[in-house]
Amino acid sequence: MKKNFKLWLIVILCLLVLPMFFSARVVIPVEETVFNDWNKNSFWYYPWGKSGVHKGIDIFAPEGRNVLSAAKGIVLFSGENKMGGNVVAILGAKWRIYYYAHLQSFQVSPGQWVKQGEKLGQVGTSGNAAGKPPHLHFSVATLLPYPWNWDNSPQGWKKMFYLNPDRLLWKSFGKTEINLKR
Repeated sequence: MKKNFKLWLIVILCLLVLPMFFSARVVIPVEETVFNDWNKNSFWYYPWGKSGVHKGIDIFAPEGRNVLSAAKGIVLFSGENKMGGNVVAILGAKWRIYYYAHLQSFQVSPGQWVKQGEKLGQVGTSGNAAGKPPHLHFSVATLLPYPWNWDNSPQGWKKMFYLNPDRLLWKSFGKTEINLKR
């Protein structure tokens, strides 16, 4: 019994510590899209329907185009919810949760390990995107809050738990605020 406890303790500690050391670089999560396929100013845009503010970016692409994992990690959830429709949530490096919504369909299951660039599903119009142009809603939340992100915007205190996906993508491609050119 004591051996099993020690083994489980080691496993749990590894699961808690190891994600901190993975690379946090991300790739564009929709195949064959470029930086102009989303509005860089849509993150934390207000007002935005029932959610109040837009906690991600919408990457527009033809329906059925492949959605790829922006980062390696473990699938926490794949299924359906009212607003996001068909969704996938992945826990990746630095305790970041990558959220993919409005999928036409998905091909991953909870507990599955995915590599960066691995196919998760296809762009669609599920959930509250019905009747709108096909797109992927992509957001990145963190379990380790960034208090300096807190501002006086609507729901500003929640902003410390979200990262701007547009900036993460640009940073992964070696761009900075100064040299961002679209």
